[in-house]
Amino acid sequence: MKKIVIGSDKSGFTLKEAVKAHLTELGYEVEDCGTQSIDAPKPYYLVAPVLAKKIQSGEYKRGVLICGTGAGMAVVANKYEGVYAVACESVYSAEKCRAINDANIMTMGGWIVAPELGIAMIDKFISTDFTDNLEEWRKDFLKNAKLEVAKIEKGIYNK
Repeated sequence: MKKIVIGSDKSGFTLKEAVKAHLTELGYEVEDCGTQSIDAPKPYYLVAPVLAKKIQSGEYKRGVLICGTGAGMAVVANKYEGVYAVACESVYSAEKCRAINDANIMTMGGWIVAPELGIAMIDKFISTDFTDNLEEWRKDFLKNAKLEVAKIEKGIYNK
């Protein structure tokens, strides 16, 4: 079964619910580690670590975080080694965060992204692999760049 983890704060709750329903319709097992009710919100700085650790451990390959702008969730999630969260506001950015950056978390803003757009973005995020639809020279460059970024990351986390 295909699995994905998702989470939001109060500002992203409506968008998260639309995306979660869509993913479920597509046959995904969706774990929601964020706000479960608009009346009992969890702040972004508590939701993002839970989801990031699930990606970091390998329990999930991809995740979605939603707050007001997507920025706060991305900042917090990116504090975890092996987590690459990118804030997206378009289908194009959702595709390129995977193809170019090999992002394993897409963040979105509930104040910015309408549910219909969020669904189109998640479709592109889950269907795109690293280096998809890129020129051969760019694929080679990005594969090398990924290794160089891993060296930087190793220097930060393995001191």
